[in-house]
Amino acid sequence: MDAYGLWETVEPRNLGEEPDLKKKKQALVFLFQAIPEEMVLQMSDYTDPKRVWEGLKTRYLGVDRVRTARLATLKRELESLRMKEGETVDDFAAKLSGLASKARSLGYELEEVDLVKRLLDSMPKSFLQIVASIEQCFELDTMLFDEAVGRLNAYEERIKGSEKVEDIHGGLYLSREEKSDGCMHCGSGGSHRDDFGRGRGRGRGSGRSQDGKERVRDKSHVKCYKCGEFGHYNNECPKWENGANLITEEEPTLM
Repeated sequence: MDAYGLWETVEPRNLGEEPDLKKKKQALVFLFQAIPEEMVLQMSDYTDPKRVWEGLKTRYLGVDRVRTARLATLKRELESLRMKEGETVDDFAAKLSGLASKARSLGYELEEVDLVKRLLDSMPKSFLQIVASIEQCFELDTMLFDEAVGRLNAYEERIKGSEKVEDIHGGLYLSREEKSDGCMHCGSGGSHRDDFGRGRGRGRGSGRSQDGKERVRDKSHVKCYKCGEFGHYNNECPKWENGANLITEEEPTLM
């Protein structure tokens, strides 16, 4: 109203000065546009903007008490506010800044240093290391709120990166554990001790699967230590009997 030159209709500059009729009507329009509709109906009989203004002051006489009570509620919220596990630093900083802005609108100015300390004190245990480093290495009295948020964000990204590396290493470890269950000779599943123990009675080159069918193992990389050739085990060596007979026959000659 003052910007449009209409405030003088409410508080005249000179005592006894009668404001212009056109300005009075314009001031009424501004006032009625700024108040709820039901209040406009109650004050529709007022033709003087000064009477409307006085009526508003009387109606909202207890607004200071309401403001004090609301400010006390905001202070309690600020004191009890804590960052939850899984919540990001940006989300928590925005929540803290929002409460500070509401308190500022009610006449309570939260200093920058108080906001920074409130931010650091509200961090969870996973941020204890970076909070202690900031408090020891920097002057909190001169640190800006945005700077504190930036340092916490950098630490948060570092934590996420280390967690990803641990997940990758854990996956590789599990895959190695799964592969270690296979046989080093044939690549089939199960432990070596069980495979070889069961294979003694029916031969190492064959076995039965869960459905009862005979399965043939790949023995192309198996070396027989009796004849030195690949493709069979020592107990399956086709030259064993011939080799044994040959040695028996040649024993007198050698002697």
